[in-house]
Amino acid sequence: MNMIINHMSMDPIYEQIIAQIKAQIIDGTLEKGAVLPSVRALAKDLKISALTVKKAYDLLEEEGLIVTVHGKGSFVSEASQSQMKEARQKETEADLEEAVQKGRMRGLTDEEIRTLFNLIMEE
Repeated sequence: MNMIINHMSMDPIYEQIIAQIKAQIIDGTLEKGAVLPSVRALAKDLKISALTVKKAYDLLEEEGLIVTVHGKGSFVSEASQSQMKEARQKETEADLEEAVQKGRMRGLTDEEIRTLFNLIMEE
């Protein structure tokens, strides 16, 4: 698994691991059923604590993105890609809602905002 940890980042290492695994699920690098490295193997590879990797895996499992089978390892869950798509849609919806609110605060009408949106979409 190709993963890079930035020790200078303000983001905790476990969050960096989560973000990179999510990104690999989204782009299809990690498909459903794909085997993730063991906690120990990934910790050794990244030269970090196994507890940090375990925390990342536990949080990914809580989100339903991976499943862990005792004695067999951790795998990308069957529903992970659809969950990620839904999460991306929610994030995009929130971003668009924020953009509309900013446009309205700056005095733009809804029609002007729609026109701007359509112009941007044509690019």
